[in-house]
Amino acid sequence: MNDPRVIANYMLDVARGRGISLTNLALQKLLFFAHAISLTERKTKLVSGYFEAWQYGPVHPTVYQAFKTAGPNAIDFRAESFDPVTRTRKPLERLADSATRDICDRVMVQFGRMSAGRLVDITHAVGGPWHQVVSASKAGANIGLRISDEIIVERYGRQKVSVTPTPRVGEPDEDSPLI
Repeated sequence: MNDPRVIANYMLDVARGRGISLTNLALQKLLFFAHAISLTERKTKLVSGYFEAWQYGPVHPTVYQAFKTAGPNAIDFRAESFDPVTRTRKPLERLADSATRDICDRVMVQFGRMSAGRLVDITHAVGGPWHQVVSASKAGANIGLRISDEIIVERYGRQKVSVTPTPRVGEPDEDSPLI
């Protein structure tokens, strides 16, 4: 299991190498897809922590915090670690695991050039993990609207996505919580 910021940094590096600019909104969806693939194919978590169901799809709060200063703009920096004792920042380690890099590379090839709105549409698919959590929250409590790994495994492969010429939700600027 990896620090989600390490995976996000790797995905940003891959994107830059392919001439792709990513916003925090798009990065969140790509990270979610990579995590879901790891859970379903390798039966292991890709990243530590959890995802939440926000207005425009799944969001990993740690990664959101790391890149929120970019706002709706393309991310042009990398997440860093912070040592509270020395009050210094330093670069995070680089992703070394080749199987994890392969999953991230596949996600970037398949989804990396899609617009943020299109990625939101995919994560909002009826029957998918985000949809399940949001629908269930209307009938009961789910603090933070967490999308459990169990729901991801159960629902990720079942979702059906309709491809339309333009994203249904448009092109949102930035993600925000549903609460």
